[in-house]
Amino acid sequence: MKTSAKDTLIELGFTNLEAQLYCELLKSAPATGYKLAQAVGKAAANVYQALGVLEQKHAVLVDDGATKSYRPVAPEELLAVLESGFFKRQKAAKAALERLHAPVASDKIFQLRNAAQTLARARQMLADATDVVLFDLFPAPLAALRAELAAAAARGVQVGGVVYAPNPPHEFLCVPSHGQPRTPDNWPGSQLTLVVDARQFLVALFSTDGNEIYHAFWSDSVYLSCLQHSGLGCELRLSALGLENKDPLAKISLLPMTPPGLKELIRPQASSSAAGEAA
Repeated sequence: MKTSAKDTLIELGFTNLEAQLYCELLKSAPATGYKLAQAVGKAAANVYQALGVLEQKHAVLVDDGATKSYRPVAPEELLAVLESGFFKRQKAAKAALERLHAPVASDKIFQLRNAAQTLARARQMLADATDVVLFDLFPAPLAALRAELAAAAARGVQVGGVVYAPNPPHEFLCVPSHGQPRTPDNWPGSQLTLVVDARQFLVALFSTDGNEIYHAFWSDSVYLSCLQHSGLGCELRLSALGLENKDPLAKISLLPMTPPGLKELIRPQASSSAAGEAA
């Protein structure tokens, strides 16, 4: 269902009457307050009050001639003003909230339920990084976080991880996944694993289109983060060695060994892929 022009303005912070008046002016400007009151069926006093607010919001222009009349600011100009105001308020709110916020390690695991929130948490983790970042990223999360990973590397943070993209980024260390280029095709979603400074970690499984979260967990537990760092560091090293390595220990990681749990995890995806190929 299409959203009406009036509803979009209400979502941007206009009252119902303010939105009505602006939309009416787009159709029939210039107009007096009296004419507008008749057009929207509201009391003249309320209309003049709303027009005063619209003038303050830089949404209307006032012609103070013999008969005061109103014209709308062009929609593109209005949206630019609203956007500028939003960013100013956002900046002020960020400064005020950060003055109040005193981070305390919780040593717990928290579940995230929103894709945007999960990526925002990943970006904040990368902004906080001071020493080392390890990751295991499917192509979509890698693309979404590439700029932040590169920025961390540029300021001297050691950044490295396992990737599944055919043309991995060059701004930081990337190792192709342990000889398993088709893993994203069989995995039940798009994987993101991120460990920062062995102090916090994020593990998330997005839907293939990236719009939904199937699983997402973040923790600032130093103990668990150290374990995640250790495991991801070993996987990174094994991927660098490659499957051609003759050491039997090179093949005990998850993908080459394919233990029962992994088979259960990827079976639905493998079945779907096989059905698609058969069709």
